[in-house]
Amino acid sequence: MATFSIPYVAPNADSWGPPDTIDEANPNAPSTSKFTDLPYSPFGRSDRLGRAADFISGNRPGQYGRNGRYVKGRPFKEEGEEGEESFQLVDTSKTTTTKRFVTPAARRRQHTARLRQVNARRQQNSGGSAVSKETLTRKGPGGRGGGRGGGRGGGRGGRGGRGGNRWNNNRIDRSPSVAVQPDWVKVEELDLAKLTKHLNTSTTVPTAQDVLWCGFLDPYNDSYDKVTARQPQPLKRMEHKEFYPVTTTDDPVLEKLAIDGVGKVFVTDTILAHLMTCTRSVYPWDLVIQKLPGGTLFIDKRDNSQLDYLTVHETSYNPPSPTEDGINNPERLGLEATMINQNFSQQILKKTGRKEMDLPNPFFDEDDADGMEPASTAFRYRKFALDEDTVLVCRTELHGLVKKSQYMTAFALNEYTPTDANQNTNNNVWRERIDSQRGAVLANELKNNSFKLAKWTAQSLLSGADQMKIGFCSRATAKNAYDHVILATQFYRPKDFATQITLQEGQMWAMMRMFVHLLSKQEEGKYVLMREPNKAILTVYKVPPETFEDEE
Repeated sequence: MATFSIPYVAPNADSWGPPDTIDEANPNAPSTSKFTDLPYSPFGRSDRLGRAADFISGNRPGQYGRNGRYVKGRPFKEEGEEGEESFQLVDTSKTTTTKRFVTPAARRRQHTARLRQVNARRQQNSGGSAVSKETLTRKGPGGRGGGRGGGRGGGRGGRGGRGGNRWNNNRIDRSPSVAVQPDWVKVEELDLAKLTKHLNTSTTVPTAQDVLWCGFLDPYNDSYDKVTARQPQPLKRMEHKEFYPVTTTDDPVLEKLAIDGVGKVFVTDTILAHLMTCTRSVYPWDLVIQKLPGGTLFIDKRDNSQLDYLTVHETSYNPPSPTEDGINNPERLGLEATMINQNFSQQILKKTGRKEMDLPNPFFDEDDADGMEPASTAFRYRKFALDEDTVLVCRTELHGLVKKSQYMTAFALNEYTPTDANQNTNNNVWRERIDSQRGAVLANELKNNSFKLAKWTAQSLLSGADQMKIGFCSRATAKNAYDHVILATQFYRPKDFATQITLQEGQMWAMMRMFVHLLSKQEEGKYVLMREPNKAILTVYKVPPETFEDEE
């Protein structure tokens, strides 16, 4: 008969598990080496028991625990380690997303908001928003790139401040538009950054009153609304048309109005728009101001001044270099852009249905015509009451008629692509994008030609135009600066377009009031208002009366 021996059970009164010492005197007691390799995690009787045994990880190779003790299999979880509770399955199934439909109106609003953000950042870089002489007059160091904390870029590591102008590696040192002579006396110096920050944008916009109408207008040709990049229209040369960039003092109508005492300040729309938007300018420029004995101001420009020509990529991060030879020199590009703008403004008009104004073109002389005829332009002389004592008279221009009742202005943007390292120029960017991404093309032009577009918009607002026509022109070939094609045209309402490019009428007139107030305090004589070539600073010089007379 088989016998059953009762196994030895070692009592442990302190905790669960085998005791630390075994009674060697008991013959049924096993040897102490029997339990040396068994895994065991000590715990108290009051601890919550997670699991009593692990039959899965028994065949795993041994590992070192956190306390440096070699544990075979590590069947129990070490303190602070993540267990199977943290294990999660990964969902590999494809998720289907529904594309949200965006209406065209909402897309246009998003595009307009992006344009406003771009212009807001640009105006923050050049300054911000009538202003006192103490806040405008530049005192001591500062200004753009001035001392630490002074003016624009003052601050540690800011634009031009301590830390250097690291972001702009394409800085170009330009020459002044006119050489300052030893007998010129500096009267005022204005910082454009401080100027824009302290302008009062809530200034009311004066109401325009028509004084005279001169010239004639031709109707717009609707067929140019259908021009596309796939079917471009060659740009014709209007060699039989005569254009008249007449200065303020050479205008016989403004001279007669000044004698009759119609106003106190006389200016043309080109000069007035230039002053109103001068905070966006980058290139140097100058104006000539004459103050007569009665306090009358004539704001004028020199003959063959740079104001007679358009600029190309003036506000670009990579502007044309003055040292570059060939057709992409800034002067050659300006001449090309001016020629395109004049030809486009006349080509898009019909030859029939002309509307004559009250008076003929005051600058056209039939005896000296020599087969030429004046371009379709209506000179609209208007007056604006800046305050109770100051009336401004301006000669504005209109270029055509839309639907026989609406007045329009016409301007042309020309494509310019800088040459790459291999001296190659790609003029196919507009051809590829103008039909499908016209908003993106216009936004890019707004970045590169902000000052020019702002001037055009201001001129349209001053003339009271109902529509502003903008054409997109490009070279027929990249290396031919004489033949061009029209890729697209677009109508814009001047007030809507001004809102789109963050141009405020109140700020425009606040700027002009500031200049008139500044010049009215000066003595009688001739003055020159200059923009510094490499700094955003305006300087007013008092010059001898015979200055620039030899050039005429």
